[in-house]
Amino acid sequence: MTIHLVNPSHVSFGIGVITPRWLYVMAAATPRSYGTPNIADETLEPMDLSTIKAGDIVGIGVHTGNALRGYEVGVAARRAGATVVYGGIHATLYPDEARDLGEAHAVVTGDGDHIWAEVLRDAAAGTLRPSYSGGQIEGTDFLPARWDLLPEGRYMWASVQTIRGCPKHCSFCSVWRTDGQRPRQRGYEQVVQEILDLRRRGFRFIALADDNFYPVTTEDLRMAERREDKTHLHELQAVRAERFALMDELARLPNDTVFFTQITMEAGEDPEFLDAMKRAHIKGALVGVESVTEAGLKSIYKNFNESGDSLVKRLQAFRERGVHVLGSFIFGLPGDRPDSFDATLKVAEEAGLTFAQFVMLTPFPGTLDFTAWEKSLGENPERIGGIPINRHWLIPQAQRPKIYMDHPVMSAEEIRKGTQDVWDRFYSFRSIWARASVVKSLKARLIFVLISKLYRQMYANTGIATDSARVNRSAQWARWMARACRPFFAGRPMPDLQLRRS
Repeated sequence: MTIHLVNPSHVSFGIGVITPRWLYVMAAATPRSYGTPNIADETLEPMDLSTIKAGDIVGIGVHTGNALRGYEVGVAARRAGATVVYGGIHATLYPDEARDLGEAHAVVTGDGDHIWAEVLRDAAAGTLRPSYSGGQIEGTDFLPARWDLLPEGRYMWASVQTIRGCPKHCSFCSVWRTDGQRPRQRGYEQVVQEILDLRRRGFRFIALADDNFYPVTTEDLRMAERREDKTHLHELQAVRAERFALMDELARLPNDTVFFTQITMEAGEDPEFLDAMKRAHIKGALVGVESVTEAGLKSIYKNFNESGDSLVKRLQAFRERGVHVLGSFIFGLPGDRPDSFDATLKVAEEAGLTFAQFVMLTPFPGTLDFTAWEKSLGENPERIGGIPINRHWLIPQAQRPKIYMDHPVMSAEEIRKGTQDVWDRFYSFRSIWARASVVKSLKARLIFVLISKLYRQMYANTGIATDSARVNRSAQWARWMARACRPFFAGRPMPDLQLRRS
């Protein structure tokens, strides 16, 4: 019996940007008595389905974007005689769909770190149940990944998780509804040991793959301070203290270490936290800007963000403190107008963003946006190829719309073209070369250009273009550029590395 762990994808790039951490956590959760799991990450190469045999167990992790491919793998695995188990955020939201369309024998909802071993024991004993709940485990119970199983030279960035959950409630995000609003934080000692493992293996670029690396804001502390009961204040102070303890430890790593994470824009008004990030080698962060207008932010329950000139200043604060920003923007919000595209590009340029991504508003399951949109469709939603539009992830990609929600003043094609145009202008050679001034040597600037173009190919052309031929060409270009970029991220193995003494 072989255990297969599958990260499904319709598009393979040969080289991965960031390690799919869950695969290697589930490998760690697999008892050694079952042997070494076979790990298949289809963002690298399509899985060889002929390797699945009768009696094997196939664990498939699905999010909404790769659910359709995940079901294809599951159906093939079941026909080969294997036991099929689904997990992941989409399976948590739609367990019955995984059974009906993916032919699951069992579905795991919630965190899989510890429940996976029980699933395997039951499967081996012939007592497998159709449903298992992993719940929301505490940070102290997070498992470190089995990085010894990583294929050599296939990923640019490694990934480590330090916290799950987000206290915000953005309408377009499902994290706070599936992972909870209470931050579940790992002890910094566990985090550092896993990072040391990766550095010893030659990874110096590491993503802190958190829902929100900045779980306690200065405003949170001020509000808690006003309460007569200081219990909540003390809880917040403990979470914040743990963040600083972690960053103090990260600061003791070699100076060529590079971390990247995801935080809310409010960190821009917390210079103490930004300074600690800089010392900890956290060189960049994805910041969800979403909209440059007050109306746009209000429509997605993100009033805590700034707009206009205040937005530019807050984003500039990151750069001034040595943290580069990958700004994330959404187009197609109800408050957007035809001039929103130019206004967004202007803000991205004036704020000095090193990278940016521009996505079209999509109602993802588990979000407030999806709930409202699905309700608005009524009992007989539009169908494409027989599939209702409110199950858009099941529509074959070639037929899948780019925009799902009606906009008050713009057509779907106007939003798509406007989004593509902003990608093209922000990632034009001239714009990239100007931003490349963040690095000094000619070689480093050329590398910056190559990486910028790779990012655009992977996340713009393969996701926005409607012409399947263009999508395929973009994927081919991305494969070539990924191979060319990967050596620039490689570090030398440091098997004897220890933290520097203070």
